[in-house]
Amino acid sequence: MAPWHTLCSRVRSISEIIAGLGRQLGFALVGTTPLAPLERAAFCHAWAAEGRAGEMHWLAARMAERTDPHRRWTWARGFVVVAWAYRAAPPLRGWQSQLRGRIAAYALGRDYHDLVRGRLRTLGQQLRARLGGRWLAYVDTGPILEREWAARAGLGWIGKHTLVLHRELGSWLLLGVLVTDMDLPATPATPDYCGTCSRCLEACPTQALAPRVMDPRRCISYLTIEHRSAIPPALRPGMGNWVFGCDLCQEVCPWNREADTSADTDFLWPRLPELLALDEAQFKARYRGTAVLRATRAGLARNAAVALGNSGNPDAVAPLAQALATDPAPVVRAHAAWALGVLGGAPARAALDRAAARETDPAAAAEIGAARAAIGDGAGPHTSGRESAS
Repeated sequence: MAPWHTLCSRVRSISEIIAGLGRQLGFALVGTTPLAPLERAAFCHAWAAEGRAGEMHWLAARMAERTDPHRRWTWARGFVVVAWAYRAAPPLRGWQSQLRGRIAAYALGRDYHDLVRGRLRTLGQQLRARLGGRWLAYVDTGPILEREWAARAGLGWIGKHTLVLHRELGSWLLLGVLVTDMDLPATPATPDYCGTCSRCLEACPTQALAPRVMDPRRCISYLTIEHRSAIPPALRPGMGNWVFGCDLCQEVCPWNREADTSADTDFLWPRLPELLALDEAQFKARYRGTAVLRATRAGLARNAAVALGNSGNPDAVAPLAQALATDPAPVVRAHAAWALGVLGGAPARAALDRAAARETDPAAAAEIGAARAAIGDGAGPHTSGRESAS
């Protein structure tokens, strides 16, 4: 066996090699940690047992492997955790008058799964060439709780909004993990700097957050992406104009106040009538290679319908009426009906009356009936637009 001081020197050099190669590939943060069961394993199992994963059945199904990686990779000894920094969205006021939706900033450009995974695999190849061993790259795939391991690897602390926070980079970070059979040193943990701040908790319009605990079933990001069925009516007004993801809890965080913003307003603030009118081919052509494909065409149109209803703008009635009459997906027609009921007025009522005579889907028919009842005789609007979402 090598002398103790030689082993210590080698550990330091391994850490330096990994961090240096990671930075050369563009990763903003790189940390390492030995594998061991997570301290918050009991919390994670209880969270899943309470049904908080919603329709993300894959998340709850392998929680034992997520909290103890040795169950999945018996040969593994350490994780390298990396963070890729991205820019916040540019501000845009008056979305209601412009009928613009919002897309979370991480979705801008090439799908981060492909971008980060490609560079992470390159890092693994370089480390295998330099250090030997086995290296497997995972980016939001496999049974890994990336946030927990990022905190364990010293990339930051878990903020009250449940995201990893760094004092200089904030929480605009995308995470990836390299699984290896190499012995890796533990990067020192980062203290918690949230203090008494509760801005993220107060900013969530659907009350999805408690300190460091999220209920995805109420989270706008979950509702607009992973939740494929009807959105609970009580949560729809709180969604504002979000059509893919949500950044509200990050935007109010003091540690994000210095974040750079993107200039691509057209992508991040798409026109809602255009989204609602997309057919399958148009949807795939418009969002090919981006994370937005995850929402599906019907999901994105459903979300656009909700946002149009929240706009309070009578100009939204015509595109909603068209979707109610022609969209092939019952879930889109159902949410278009709800939106027309929120907007109110004689044109909305007339569109609903026409749809009631031809709708064959029970769920969409029920939404049409509820919307007609909400409008009554069609004499006045029923608005619920949220300027706070802009």
